[in-house]
Amino acid sequence: MRWSPLARSEYRTVLTSKGAWILALLVVLWGFRPTYAGWDAVGRNITIGYIQIGVDLFLPIGALLLSYQSLIGERTTGSIKFLLGLPLTRTQILFGKTTGRFVGIGTAIVAATVVLAGIGLVEHGTFGLLPFLGTLVATLLLASAMVAVGVFVSTVTRRTVTAATGVFAYFLVTLFWSQIVTSLYTAVTGIPVDPYDAPASGPLFLALRLTPDGAYNVLTNWFLDVGNSTELFHIVYTKLAPGVSVNAFVVEAAFDGGGPWYLHPALSLVVLLVWVVVPVALARRVFTTGDAV
Repeated sequence: MRWSPLARSEYRTVLTSKGAWILALLVVLWGFRPTYAGWDAVGRNITIGYIQIGVDLFLPIGALLLSYQSLIGERTTGSIKFLLGLPLTRTQILFGKTTGRFVGIGTAIVAATVVLAGIGLVEHGTFGLLPFLGTLVATLLLASAMVAVGVFVSTVTRRTVTAATGVFAYFLVTLFWSQIVTSLYTAVTGIPVDPYDAPASGPLFLALRLTPDGAYNVLTNWFLDVGNSTELFHIVYTKLAPGVSVNAFVVEAAFDGGGPWYLHPALSLVVLLVWVVVPVALARRVFTTGDAV
């Protein structure tokens, strides 16, 4: 555990920054959105839906912005030479940096979910404990995935501007991921994709849930028992309501039955874990074999 002092230093850096608490505040303010559709969908578990709404929009970009300077900042200030002089391997330095950032961001996000849970408890009464705990675990997995991506960007770039550009590019790709996937699907298969009446294509639906935020929504919708989709819970409920047409991709609306086995919501847990492991593994390879300075 020689890397633990470095992790604690990173943890303090995150928690003493305004960014972590601004992120937590935005999750609370944006997440608390009581609607009739939300109540009709899940009843008192709408409190858990508040967490999904707030986290889905702000956590990915917030965690990236709080992580992408973890190593690039050390390079630009020259303090990377001090780090490399510590009795730590480069793997331990990377692990300490990543762990500290995750714990710091995770603490702020847990605080936000507790506040939302408290608001929901007062407003609506008790909610399901197991769906809440499952959503909390999924939220922390999403946070760890975004920290892993942020540290990877920080490791492979040499300039802050380049790292910021990488973060912005990632944000744009995930923001327009649905349009990118449907355009590629149409180009490859020749089949036009209408979200109001999506084709029953397993590969299409699988591709839509390969981003961290998409996998997160699939998991939390599963916990809320509203349907199998990357959309927010109240949109999924509206899509599946009789006689309603909504611009959304929902497995139950496209397939007779539950769709192919690989679209089971539980497999989105694997997607999130891949987003945690692969960026860290790539960052470790770059940091341990290249010029760290």
